[in-house]
Amino acid sequence: MLPELRELAAGRMEELGVPGATIGVLSEGEVETTGLGVTSLEHPLDVDAETLFQIGSITKTFTGTTALRLVEQGRLDLDVAARTYVPELQLADPDVAERVTMRHLLTHTAGWVGDYFDDLGRGEDALTRMVAALAELPQISPLGELWSYNNAAFYLAGRVLEVVAERPYEHVVRELVLEPLGLERSFFFADEVMTHRFVVGHVEDEDGRTIVARPWPIGRTAHPAGGLVSTVGDLLRYARFHLGGGTVDGGEALLSKSSLELMRSPQVELTETDAMGLTWMLRRRAGRLAVGHGGLTNGQAALLTLVPDAGFAVAVLTNHSFGGQIAQDVTSAALRIHLGLDEPEPTAQPRSPEELEEYAGRYGGALADYELVVEDRRLVAHLTYKGGFPARDSPPQPPPPPATIEFEGDDLVFVPEGRFKGARGQFLRGPDGRIAWLRLGSRAHARVPGTDSWPMV
Repeated sequence: MLPELRELAAGRMEELGVPGATIGVLSEGEVETTGLGVTSLEHPLDVDAETLFQIGSITKTFTGTTALRLVEQGRLDLDVAARTYVPELQLADPDVAERVTMRHLLTHTAGWVGDYFDDLGRGEDALTRMVAALAELPQISPLGELWSYNNAAFYLAGRVLEVVAERPYEHVVRELVLEPLGLERSFFFADEVMTHRFVVGHVEDEDGRTIVARPWPIGRTAHPAGGLVSTVGDLLRYARFHLGGGTVDGGEALLSKSSLELMRSPQVELTETDAMGLTWMLRRRAGRLAVGHGGLTNGQAALLTLVPDAGFAVAVLTNHSFGGQIAQDVTSAALRIHLGLDEPEPTAQPRSPEELEEYAGRYGGALADYELVVEDRRLVAHLTYKGGFPARDSPPQPPPPPATIEFEGDDLVFVPEGRFKGARGQFLRGPDGRIAWLRLGSRAHARVPGTDSWPMV
């Protein structure tokens, strides 16, 4: 299977200008890994299976796994107020500050602006300072009522883990997850990474050239949301733990089967992605549950997918912001080749220009705005980035080409072609029945006349 996946990845890498990637597959208890391309266009080294990549938001599942270990130790409760552990918590909405729980944080339902990034230094007070900054973030929806991807919620989740375990977040994860699982090539800090072979990220500039993405490090404040650097081998060892009933090499269980099942049980039902578990994204492919998470940092993209009933996992790591397309293509091919899970392309349901006009307008988000217009009897999305990633003062990225949006059901949409091919979304309506949000790219963008207003649902 791996030669076919390697050939597919190599072709897509050349097409998209992605310099390097690694692929790993866990099947029937056996692991296969391979590396392709180079670590950097400026200082190229061959990528092999031991090369380190930033795994981005896959880290959130490590945060969740660590939380469940503390739950089983009787030190943490997912359903008590986070203020029980962080009494100084202040938020824009005082009622939310009183009631928000770890379950809200780990399922992206806290409701405040989620895409907020700021590097507050490498000190052990980084998360303490970041949690204090959450008071500046507008509450865009009532607590627990709207699912919208929320990095900022994981800053608070990481701080809760610190308080409960009485040690810095990175130490807690290493003690409770990384070391017991034998993940010896998984790190949080650049000075740990730089003694090994690692990749740098790449992005496309305004002239369409692939360039090295800078800065490379991820600020310590973002570690609970996306700070891990790892290899496909370590990710598959982690996957084996989640697939194998919480044991390590057949030894004592670190997590009970019930806790592992809870993490991949629906916590929030979602039409466009099936459901949200505790940090895991859940999808049904040909009637079978696939559990996974992606990651995107400054110029690196990754994807880890597990099929629990088959004991199967596939991991793809890349060093370009376009690498998510390769990760999706390779993952789909791996599931088709090994398990016969061939997910059909969605079928477009035509809408008249008059029907499309209901959806046209501006939809504002923290990092980007969508302007939807009806062009040639189709709904077309023009995306404008606003800056703020990977740091608070980062300038906007160049806008991507416009993307056509097609309907696959009532208010359900997908992107059929182009850079964002395969992305699925949903228009969400308010109590009055009018469209209030476009959730695309897992983020809810408010339908507003301007870009600075965040209405309540």
